[in-house]
Amino acid sequence: MLEAIDWRAPWLAPWRARGEAVAQSVRGGMTQPAALNQAALAPVCFVPQSDLPSGVAYEQYIFDSGRVPTRDGLHDFFNGLVWHAFPLTKKRLNTLQAAQIERSGIQPVRGPARDALTLFDENAALLHAPDALWQALVAKDWATLFDDLRPLWQQAHLLLFGHALMEKLVAPRKSMTAHVYRVLAADPSSNSIDSWLAQNLSADTLATKPFAHLPVLGVPGWWAANEDPAFYQDASVFRLPKA
Repeated sequence: MLEAIDWRAPWLAPWRARGEAVAQSVRGGMTQPAALNQAALAPVCFVPQSDLPSGVAYEQYIFDSGRVPTRDGLHDFFNGLVWHAFPLTKKRLNTLQAAQIERSGIQPVRGPARDALTLFDENAALLHAPDALWQALVAKDWATLFDDLRPLWQQAHLLLFGHALMEKLVAPRKSMTAHVYRVLAADPSSNSIDSWLAQNLSADTLATKPFAHLPVLGVPGWWAANEDPAFYQDASVFRLPKA
């Protein structure tokens, strides 16, 4: 399945060097956990999914053991890459998840904090951008965001974080939407953002769902079709705010 990844996609540019190296090791016959471990940058060890004991929550096992159960395939491949690029943030999310499990146990329905933590982990994109862009995005003012302020996108940095989001974008569709979290790190480098997020994220903050919704193929430079202003007039994708 890793062969399906088009590393030329602009949203994968920050992931390309590390991702291609891991994928090449897998193509050479290495297991996916072993290929991720070979990079030796994450604060965890990747192990086969079969190492997860029956009845033990995935997040709790990672917290207790420092081992990440890993299946073959795109989903866990991208999860491993995020662990490498954002080790402090992933560790923080895991700590928060484990605290929620300790507090409430494993329930049939996740509470708002665990829901939000999972949403961030799976589908977040991180935006480092001028105030005007963020305000237009939150307001779903698509005309301002993508027409009036289009040149301002050159000062913005949008980085995919959610591994499920990256998996979906292997076969991109116009409707694919990220939950965008604004980062106010000193600079848009992954190290700076990782340090900032590790200090900023909390269960209480995420439970308020502080996300803006962004159809990612609308990002200028990410999809050729969005050079035509009519691209943004599809109200089924670029939805208006609720009254």
